[in-house]
Amino acid sequence: MAIDINVVVLVGRLTRDCEVRSTQSGTSVCRFSIAVNRRKKTGDSWSDEANFFDVVLMGRSADSLRSYLTKGRQVSVEGELRQSRWEQDGQSHSRVEIMANNVQLLSAPGAQSGSEPGSYGNTRAPQQSAPAAPASAQVGPEAFEDNDSDIPF
Repeated sequence: MAIDINVVVLVGRLTRDCEVRSTQSGTSVCRFSIAVNRRKKTGDSWSDEANFFDVVLMGRSADSLRSYLTKGRQVSVEGELRQSRWEQDGQSHSRVEIMANNVQLLSAPGAQSGSEPGSYGNTRAPQQSAPAAPASAQVGPEAFEDNDSDIPF
């Protein structure tokens, strides 16, 4: 019998500051979106194509990273795809999000692509004076229990 695999790893930049809310049980839920550029050749010229992905980070990791997940910041996200389905006004809807297991900060806030050493994976401290941030946040499996009724938004 084959084993199913659901793993996603992306490196991109936040398109806006993260939004943090709490469930009724007090668990923090951090939502943000990242843009991942892809170069493609059209005829004789190359162009960039942006792809946008919604990410959800839960628990203590959401609390500890909330002030560092700001627009323009480059991050690495490792997690799994989750599909939400619901019905509203008689219409069926669905959305695919990345439930993050690990988020790593790769650049200083507002740093432009390639503008600092190590912007593609080296997690050295940024050259600018910025508050020290945790380099990554791990989330345990207990944060991903299917408690959709617990999320107020």
